[in-house]
Amino acid sequence: MGHLRANGFRVEAVDTDDLAPVKRRHRVPDALSACHTALVEGYVVEGHVPAATIQRLLRERPTIAGIAVPGMPAGSPGMEVAGQPAQRYDVIAFDRDGKTRIFETR
Repeated sequence: MGHLRANGFRVEAVDTDDLAPVKRRHRVPDALSACHTALVEGYVVEGHVPAATIQRLLRERPTIAGIAVPGMPAGSPGMEVAGQPAQRYDVIAFDRDGKTRIFETR
């Protein structure tokens, strides 16, 4: 959340013990499920997605349900480790039918 706030996003945290109902309601594919789920201007943002990628999503406004970074790749926001190089990882776009595609590679 600090990464998003530092990049100009207003963040309201809602802590819950069970995110599964939220993920189901917003049709996050099981394979893309991660530790954080956010709603941003009608899109679902799942996992450690960089603020720049969210800004691109909001500029382009594709017809998708959301974007996700499954897992916790080293170097993704909040997963930086001093002295370790960042991993390459894909940000995956998904639609309400569960179809996926690579939105971008970081």
